[in-house]
Amino acid sequence: MDFDRIVQALGTFGRYQKRLYFLICISSCFVGFFAVISAILLAAPEHRCKIPGYDNDTYNIQSDLHLALINSYIPPSSDETHKYDQCHLYSFNFSAVTFDNSSHPINATKTQCSEWVYSREVFKETFTSKHNLVCNDSSKPSLAKSMFFVGILIGAFFFGNLSDGIGRRKTFILAVITMLASTLALAFSPNYAAFCAFIAMIGATTQGVFLVGFVIGMELVGPSRRTFTGIVSEYFFALGLVILSGVAYFIRHWEYIEIACAAPFSIILVYWWLLPESPRWLITKRRYEEAKVILLKAAKVNKVVLTDDILKVKEKDVDAPKDGKIWQLFTSRVLLLRTLVIFFNWCMVTMAYYGLSLNSGNLGGNFYLNFCLSGLVEFPAYTIVILLVDRVGRKWLHCISMIVGGAFCLSTIFTILYLDEKYQAVTTALAMLGKLGAAAAFAIIYMYSAELFPTVVRNAGMGASSCIARLGAIAAPFIADSGDKIGGKMGKAFPLVVFGVASIVAGVLALHLPETLNQELPETIEDGILFGTPAYNARKGEEKKIALATINDAFTQDEETFTSNGEIVSKL
Repeated sequence: MDFDRIVQALGTFGRYQKRLYFLICISSCFVGFFAVISAILLAAPEHRCKIPGYDNDTYNIQSDLHLALINSYIPPSSDETHKYDQCHLYSFNFSAVTFDNSSHPINATKTQCSEWVYSREVFKETFTSKHNLVCNDSSKPSLAKSMFFVGILIGAFFFGNLSDGIGRRKTFILAVITMLASTLALAFSPNYAAFCAFIAMIGATTQGVFLVGFVIGMELVGPSRRTFTGIVSEYFFALGLVILSGVAYFIRHWEYIEIACAAPFSIILVYWWLLPESPRWLITKRRYEEAKVILLKAAKVNKVVLTDDILKVKEKDVDAPKDGKIWQLFTSRVLLLRTLVIFFNWCMVTMAYYGLSLNSGNLGGNFYLNFCLSGLVEFPAYTIVILLVDRVGRKWLHCISMIVGGAFCLSTIFTILYLDEKYQAVTTALAMLGKLGAAAAFAIIYMYSAELFPTVVRNAGMGASSCIARLGAIAAPFIADSGDKIGGKMGKAFPLVVFGVASIVAGVLALHLPETLNQELPETIEDGILFGTPAYNARKGEEKKIALATINDAFTQDEETFTSNGEIVSKL
């Protein structure tokens, strides 16, 4: 069976494909809940040390006596972004201490505290506040966030291989079951180690749900619609981020937020009866009759007819394509440099995308509004890509997205350091424009890098790129949370500066990559080396001429006989 011919006969994007695609998009939306949910579950509310001996101490001031005790025991913060010193309290002897006009002890010493009280203005409770992951343990939330991306790296390998072995449908449902179990288990994590284990498991299962589901939805889509449908699925992922901000706003307790986001996956379990197995996978496994049943059902829904000739099994169908090896990308200077630039862009765009998402709550202003805006800006980003990627080109749109987005992030250093707090909205707007650029570049890098890699090593190149990208994602939480450790306005600006500089450098380097729009894609390693040069175009032109001449010769010999005076005499 020629699968591309079958898809063409079914219709590029018929009613059957649309139904299937919509089901997958719904699951993508639910996966979007968990992409950066750790920024909410592990958020550190405003806090200070608990007053010794004051059992019902709260962060909010209860009375004048309570205020006096706070002033006596809690040092003022040296960080202008916080009201109190978050990790120390005064230690003194009441019989020998003197106080200043603000009721702060003059001759007291600062000591590290072991108990804290937390503000309930933004959150009722987070995992961080419940287990006191602050001060000396403040790096633990960053590590837990990065464990999600470690899980993604593991899940990409595991579920990718599993789907090739047992099928897309079984792998998808197994991933949904595992994700439902792990997301619910996370809400009841008894300790930090369990939380890290469960969030890593969630990261792994997102690859089984999102990527395997994406393959199921896209395999029956015709080539002319794959770019459009591939990007449109990102809208649903972004919708998940927006919905998450609303859920968190109304619930504000980490356990119930997690349960609320986990519950929708129980709906996806009915996909066992709604999703078919991938016909392409069935054909590769020589299960032709099963594939034929699914394809005929699709044809019936699309109101088209698949002829026996199209569904006929040919001997060449059983031959597996021969792929190259990843090391072949490093056999020439041209491919080496090009591959390193692609890898660097994957790493930086992933770091910027997730880092800016995780950092949205640290910008100041309304936490939930910032989080919602971080998801909303992805909608215009993907719209810009759809409208311009086939007009401006992959290279220029990607570079512009990276460089301009990075410049917006970098410019926040001026609004944070030199403008008053009343201009907070300007800082947020600049950061969101930076996120818009990162989201657009993220959507482009998939198709752009796939087109740059030669066919024989495309799968290997994309797999390696995905792995490199996860390194950027793993680093993103540490960079986003570094502001708290640095402190002050510089700490607030630092993550944005890092993401901005990284994006600009990656975008500038990508200027050295060739354009792929309206170009014949490289197939061999030799094509890859010459791609983007006049020699490549000349070579492809010669190949076309040879192929055309061969076809004309065959047509002349098989269909027509020329007489000596130039008249054409049909053999038929």
